[in-house]
Amino acid sequence: MWTRLRTTRIITVLVVAAVVTAGALWWVFGASGEKTVTAYFDRAVGVYVGSDVKVLGVRVGEVVEVTPEPSRVRLTLSVEADAPVARDTRALIVSPSVVADRYVQLSDLARGGPRLLDGAVIPRSRTAVPVELDELYESLDDLATALGPDGANADGALSDLLDTGADVLDGNGQSFAETVRNFGDLTRTLADSDDDLFSTVESLATFTAMLAGNDKQVREATEQLSNVADILATDKEELSAALATLGKALADVQDFVAEHREALKAGVDDLADLTQLVVDRRASLAEALDVAPVAAENAYNTFDPRSGTLQGRINPLEYAAGGSGGAR
Repeated sequence: MWTRLRTTRIITVLVVAAVVTAGALWWVFGASGEKTVTAYFDRAVGVYVGSDVKVLGVRVGEVVEVTPEPSRVRLTLSVEADAPVARDTRALIVSPSVVADRYVQLSDLARGGPRLLDGAVIPRSRTAVPVELDELYESLDDLATALGPDGANADGALSDLLDTGADVLDGNGQSFAETVRNFGDLTRTLADSDDDLFSTVESLATFTAMLAGNDKQVREATEQLSNVADILATDKEELSAALATLGKALADVQDFVAEHREALKAGVDDLADLTQLVVDRRASLAEALDVAPVAAENAYNTFDPRSGTLQGRINPLEYAAGGSGGAR
C-alpha cells in the first residue's frame, strides 16, 4: 500500500511538472510567436476553422474560431508575431474564384509604424466581405426588371433611346473610335502632367482664398466696373463716334508723320540738343527763376504813371562794399 501511495504521488508530481513545463514553453515560444486577433464581419460565408490568414497573398496565420452572433460573425485569428501588419489594419474576406477556398486578408502594412497588437479587435467598420453570387444574380434580376416592360421600358422609352443611339452611331463608328482614342490621349497627358495640374489647382485655390479675404474690395471693384459698363452702354453712340474720330485722327497723324519724317527727326534732334542745353544750364536757370520775380517787381516799381517815365537811384556804397547794388 505504501508503494502504491508513493507511486501515485510520483505520477502526480510528474504530471504537474509536465503541465508547468508546457505552460512555460508556451509562454516563451507560443505567446511570443503568435498573436490572437478578433475581427467582426457582417457574414463569413465559406470561412471555416483553419482557413488561411494572409498578408499580400502570403500566409501569416489561420482562423481558429468562427462564432455566429445575432447581427454579425466573430472570427478569432491567429497571426504570426513578426507579421508586418499595421495596428489599424482592415480585414477582408477574399474569394479568389467561385470554387476556391476563401481566406482572410489583412490589407494594411505597418511600414515602420505601430504594429497589430496581441488581443487587438478589428471592428465591422474596418472589415468587408465579397459580394455573393446569389446577390449578384438578384441585382441583375432587379436591373432587368427595372429596364423591362414593367419598368423604364413600359412606354417603349428605353427602346426609343436604343434606336436613337443606333441611328446616331450608324456610320460614325470611326469618329466615335477616334473620340475614344483622343480621350485616352487626353487622360494620359493629364496623368503625365499631374504635378503641373495640381500646382495650377493649388494656385487657383490660393487666388480664390485671396479674393475671399478681400471680398469687400472685390465687390467695390465689381460695382465700379458695373457703373463704367452702364455709362459706356448709355453713351455708346457718343463713344462710337469718338472712337471713329480718334481713328481718323490717328490715320491723319500717321500720314503726317510719314510725309514729314525727316523734318520731325530734325525737330526731335534739335529738341534733344535744347533739352541737353537746359540740363547743362540748370543751375543758372534755377538762379534766374529765383531772381526773376524780384526783378519784375523792381521793374514795375521804377515806372511812374504820372510822369510816364522810369525812375530809379543807384547805391554806390553797395558796389563799393562788394554788394549786389542795383537801382532802387
